[in-house]
Amino acid sequence: MNTQEAHRVLEAALICASAPLPLNDMRALFNGEVGTDTLRRLLSDLSKGWADRGVELVALASGWRFQSRPEMRPYLDRLHPEKPPRYSRAAMETLAIVAYRQPVTRGDIEDIRGVTVSSQIVKQLEDRGWIDAIGYREAPGRPALYATTRQFLDDLGLASLDQLPTIDGTPDAEAAMAALHSAPALIGDAQGSLPLDLPDESIPDDPSPVPLFSAGAQPLVKADTPPAAVSTPPEPPTTNKHEHI
Repeated sequence: MNTQEAHRVLEAALICASAPLPLNDMRALFNGEVGTDTLRRLLSDLSKGWADRGVELVALASGWRFQSRPEMRPYLDRLHPEKPPRYSRAAMETLAIVAYRQPVTRGDIEDIRGVTVSSQIVKQLEDRGWIDAIGYREAPGRPALYATTRQFLDDLGLASLDQLPTIDGTPDAEAAMAALHSAPALIGDAQGSLPLDLPDESIPDDPSPVPLFSAGAQPLVKADTPPAAVSTPPEPPTTNKHEHI
């Protein structure tokens, strides 16, 4: 298979994929005959080829995907005018604390916020796929430890938690949430600059949304997950899904 044909195969797979495509799946397209370095060169070529179009190729926590450019949102929103669900201030503060202090227990979150964290808030964030219990602290009662997931990073358009904005000198939860709201690549905001030539460990080959500890644009295909939007207080918006080309 020549380079041009490999580009066509990879491009078709990325456009038709319903979720970010990890390297393992890309290698499966070629029966393992194409190595990781070659795949990265192909991805870089594809990215350059789509530079002047309404969609772009980006690297996320769980793989690569094509998505609409932020400036296309006003037009695409006319096709999907539905109102996404709203999240409470308490839920957003809880999410910010988990994102910046993980792994944390409910007790840790309550100590920072100064109020009780209800089970409903934790369940809401778990159901949305943004946080998950990753273990238990060796303490009386063995409380669950919570961390963010790859889905959380994908919804923010990030490859790792290292790309979250720093919040040095702003210890309160409200400031943390404001910093989280300023993260790049959300719907309606500028897409972050995510290099395609990342080390192998930067983009996990396993596409499952498991917790990570390293710390807007719209995909071209629809998914079953309902979108979320920014409200007051600020919330991390999620992507509105659109039909693939």
